[in-house]
Amino acid sequence: MSSIQVADQTFVAAPGSAVAEVLADRARWRRWWPDLQLQVREERGDKGIRWTVSGGADGTMEVWLEPMLDGVILHFFMHAEPRGGVEGMSGRELLALNRARRVAGKVMSFEIKARLEAGRKAGVAPAAAH
Repeated sequence: MSSIQVADQTFVAAPGSAVAEVLADRARWRRWWPDLQLQVREERGDKGIRWTVSGGADGTMEVWLEPMLDGVILHFFMHAEPRGGVEGMSGRELLALNRARRVAGKVMSFEIKARLEAGRKAGVAPAAAH
């Protein structure tokens, strides 16, 4: 079992293809995860993307896009070990590392959500779905 375990989800009222297009922009990766080097393991189009990560943490990361209603549920997963391992690390420090990775995932998902839902009124289908 990995020391860093993140599983989170966010509903995005946009088609999976639109979310995948934003996710495919490698320039954003550096902003979302500045201390990680991402190697694409599997590009899954409107179903998401899987990476191998190294740098600040070593392991795997994934965004899975699950079609739901008039959009997708963006599932974010990370399973990794911190650089240097956990030897000598307190429980509080390990919790802080997990929280930081969870927050980075939320920043990514909320940025995508805000970008793709901009100008959309609540209860109105996404423009791309028309």
